Amino acid sequence: MLKLPESVRLDEAPQLWAHLQAGLQAEAAQVGNAAGKAVQLNAGELRHFDSAALTLLLGAARLCTQQGLSLQIHNAPDKLQELARVYGVTELLWPVAS
Repeated sequence: MLKLPESVRLDEAPQLWAHLQAGLQAEAAQVGNAAGKAVQLNAGELRHFDSAALTLLLGAARLCTQQGLSLQIHNAPDKLQELARVYGVTELLWPVAS
């Protein structure tokens, strides 16, 4: 399972995206090889963040979709979920099961 760091802010985002993108691609390959359908991402350590965190998560979800997988975000802080709601992207990051 991939993990987000404690801090995700705008000035940190480019470096974090490079690291997360590499991890996502490796994780997607493992999940795909195991006939899985979802890449797991733990956001439980995230404490300091701004809207850049949503940008990273949306990029991660898009990358997973391109691989034919979904992204499941676990342990997201309440404030991150509230930020996603305010920006109107909750359903993109935490889709409701049909």
